[in-house]
Amino acid sequence: MLLRGGTSKGGYFLAEDLPAEPALRDDLLLRIMGSPDARQIDGLGGAHPLTSKVAVVRPSTAPGADVDYLFLQVGVTTSDVSDRQNCGNLLAGVGPFAVERGLVAPGRVETSVRIRMLNTGDLATASFPTPDGRVSYEGVAEISGVPGTAAPVVIEFPPGSSPLLPTGSVRNTLAGVSATCVDNGMPTVLIAASALRLTGYEDPKDLEADPVLARRIGEIRLAAGPLMGLGDVAGTTVPKVSLLAPPRHRGAVSTRTFIPVRCHTSIGVLGAASVAAGLRIAGGAGEDVARLPAHGDRLRIEHPTGFLDIESAVEQGARGALPRAGRTAVVRTARKIFDGTVFPRPA
Repeated sequence: MLLRGGTSKGGYFLAEDLPAEPALRDDLLLRIMGSPDARQIDGLGGAHPLTSKVAVVRPSTAPGADVDYLFLQVGVTTSDVSDRQNCGNLLAGVGPFAVERGLVAPGRVETSVRIRMLNTGDLATASFPTPDGRVSYEGVAEISGVPGTAAPVVIEFPPGSSPLLPTGSVRNTLAGVSATCVDNGMPTVLIAASALRLTGYEDPKDLEADPVLARRIGEIRLAAGPLMGLGDVAGTTVPKVSLLAPPRHRGAVSTRTFIPVRCHTSIGVLGAASVAAGLRIAGGAGEDVARLPAHGDRLRIEHPTGFLDIESAVEQGARGALPRAGRTAVVRTARKIFDGTVFPRPA
């Protein structure tokens, strides 16, 4: 099944329909998506990391979970298939897909699906309308970066087990740049755009066309990897790097996020969760940039094509203790685009 989840698009598969051996599975997915090829002309991929994604779903045996969700990022111009990160946008389609495939019984009005994200072991609950026991993709919810409206998918994340500050410090110097390394579902490096002599409002295409910036982003990621417990990240898409600038449209902050050196045209759900938590950390990289609301947990994260509203709480803890992540929730939408048979390129 091909679904748009949030501001991404991907192929959703039942685990039983793919080879169990990862190498065979990845080879098949590369041929299904049309990689490696910049246009992905011979497959389902859309010639961009945001449209070269796969969700693998199966019934869960874990307590407190209904289904397991494995996210795979399929390279566009490379033969890489990575499970090193989550995807909160494709997560929005996992619940509807599970109901459509009969893995979860729908409610008469609304259905909540408890999802274990196999990439990290974290849990999430997705709630969405199922009038008369059928998934509805129609509604009035609107998210930036997606035309039109659709039914809302409310995704709530309980506090994760990973440290919010994986380096053990609020600030680190990475390749000569001051940064805050955060993991609230997505390992992310937060940097004030001004630290790289940028405004933070540049068009993503202009940022991608800057080879000096690409090299600097790469150096920062390589320096962050070991400190964040990720090891050598040269061949991975994590950690993400998010540049922060003062908001321009009454949000909390303006962002430019890189995957790993291509600039995201919006922002991922889990990336936004990490940005939002990072903004609430006293002394962090966003302290002199962000404009936090006086009350409430909701923050508006501005990005190149609009904004993402997210509710994020951080518990500061006892004196001397590092802050911890609290509740995180976000509204996304999903839409079924195609359900049928895909014919992979021959091996």
